[in-house]
Amino acid sequence: MTLDTLRPVADRLLDPFVAGAKRLGLTPDAVSVLALLTAVGAGAAFAFAAELRLLYLLGAVLVLWNGIFDLLDGALARELDSQSDAGDLLDHVLDRYADILIISGLAAGVGQYALGLAAITGVLMTSYLGTQAQAVGLDRVYGGLLGRADRLALIGVVATVAAVIDATALGLTAVGWLLVIFAVVGHLTALQRFYYAMRDLR
Repeated sequence: MTLDTLRPVADRLLDPFVAGAKRLGLTPDAVSVLALLTAVGAGAAFAFAAELRLLYLLGAVLVLWNGIFDLLDGALARELDSQSDAGDLLDHVLDRYADILIISGLAAGVGQYALGLAAITGVLMTSYLGTQAQAVGLDRVYGGLLGRADRLALIGVVATVAAVIDATALGLTAVGWLLVIFAVVGHLTALQRFYYAMRDLR
């Protein structure tokens, strides 16, 4: 899968949001900060969702907005012709913090800290290999088994399910199994990106 391949379609759907951001006078950097703030809220909601399951729904909505803002900052930068290396760096740094906050919240909410660590490292290595390919002269890599858009979509779906169904399988809740997926598939995606980057460099 990779929903990242649907970015051109998503960019067209963002036109009303881009127009709204322009009317509000928002800059691409401000939108990137808004994306981080939604991740802070989502992580907090997930961390306390065990006490109030409806918080999973709030977290899912905030994750959706994180994804929208993540796409919007780039689209707005292109619309305003204000793309810059500094803005790109800020976007990637805040995206990584957002990933850490969201996944940490999921892990804390179900008390699966070891799985959370494995999931976070898998996600960070996937993102690292995507940008490191560009650093050594290749195109930035978005492909693989599980890109950021895929992760956000899965989090939204699983969080929604967790809000209404409290069930376990082999000792893990739906959120626990999501962390397993992120851990395993994240590291596999990182290795996949590493393999293709090395192949292209030789």
